[in-house]
Amino acid sequence: MDNILIEGGVPLKGALPISGSKNAVLPLMVAALLSDEALILQGTPRLADTLHLAHVLRELGAEVEAFGEARDEGLRVQVREITSTRAPYELVKKMRASFWVLGPLLARAGQAQVSLPGGCAIGTRPVDLYLQGLRLMGAQLDMENGYVIASAKNGLRGAQIDLPFISVGATHVLMQAASLADGETCITNAAAEPEVIDVGQCLQLMGAQIEGLGTNTIRIKGVSRLRGATYRVARDRIEAGAFALAIAASGGDAQLMGVNADILGSLRPVLETIGVAIEAQENSLRIIGQQDRLTATSISTAPYPGFATDLQAPFMGVMCCAQGESQIRETIFENRFMHVQELVRMGANITLHGDTARVRGVAQLQAAPVMATDLRASIALVIAGLAAQGTTRIGRVYHLDRGYERLEEKLSQCGARIWRERDS
Repeated sequence: MDNILIEGGVPLKGALPISGSKNAVLPLMVAALLSDEALILQGTPRLADTLHLAHVLRELGAEVEAFGEARDEGLRVQVREITSTRAPYELVKKMRASFWVLGPLLARAGQAQVSLPGGCAIGTRPVDLYLQGLRLMGAQLDMENGYVIASAKNGLRGAQIDLPFISVGATHVLMQAASLADGETCITNAAAEPEVIDVGQCLQLMGAQIEGLGTNTIRIKGVSRLRGATYRVARDRIEAGAFALAIAASGGDAQLMGVNADILGSLRPVLETIGVAIEAQENSLRIIGQQDRLTATSISTAPYPGFATDLQAPFMGVMCCAQGESQIRETIFENRFMHVQELVRMGANITLHGDTARVRGVAQLQAAPVMATDLRASIALVIAGLAAQGTTRIGRVYHLDRGYERLEEKLSQCGARIWRERDS
């Protein structure tokens, strides 16, 4: 497996382009199953996850083609005919988002056999909400040898679906399935994340009748068919937040390109609290760190518009060297602190108390060999490596490749001493 090496102590200066959103492009690709016409997605990131999902969709009958230049790539996805309604374990186990094909397959083909996704490093992330919602819409569901065997011989029908807690994945699946259902579906306690809005707006271009995007109540009036569309994927707010934190940790002064201040959401006031200056410029954001140590502050993750769980680990990477003590509470996933022990290897002072990590800032992190345990933990180690003294070696960097496009290239262009050590 490849390693990434980082020689720390260099402030980031320059421009960091922000790629298309990973968390939006995956459900957008799945939405192509709802129509026999082409869905053209502009500004898609080239990631291990998008490449894998393209493989899953091809197994179901999709034509998936990349187009454009490497820095402004797009995808053309067309499913003229669903040739298979089976998503096997060997594909679904590699990426949980593969399970999302269940809703569109049921809605368009009336049947599906989709492997349960299995365990997840950061938590259970149960699919019960997906299944309960589809049952309310008239689907017959059975479990057999680790697969969900689903059918809706007479089509799905509209339903009242009250989610017991907010789930982005369940909202994606049920909103897409409801787009082709007979009648109106109302989803309460729905996710309001920008990525859900992104997918909903694309579905509207395809002819779906959806109201309430961006709120916790979404209404969908089903239509008989959806058409193709051309849609530009929004910029990745999680990448933008992680890069802003990396600039802050390095004491740098750099711009996030192609975005405005809204993309940082609840992270912006937190950055300002710890001592980071933010200047909105035309089509970019300037992030200005400081030479002295940043000031520690506490956060608690929450569904949007709260502090994003995907930014918890990179924020902890910054707090490791902040002046004072911070408490970081994780309320979304029960096992999203696996990066803690790796940060401790670099000299961080962190103790865990249930769902809360207490971080006492140290004056300097020290380079060490560390191991990425999941996607967001991996960027936390990169941030720590940028701030550490010496050369940090990060293993299992395939996690980074799942969600951060051209990471070494982007950071190198801002002065970071970062490179990949490939296995022979």
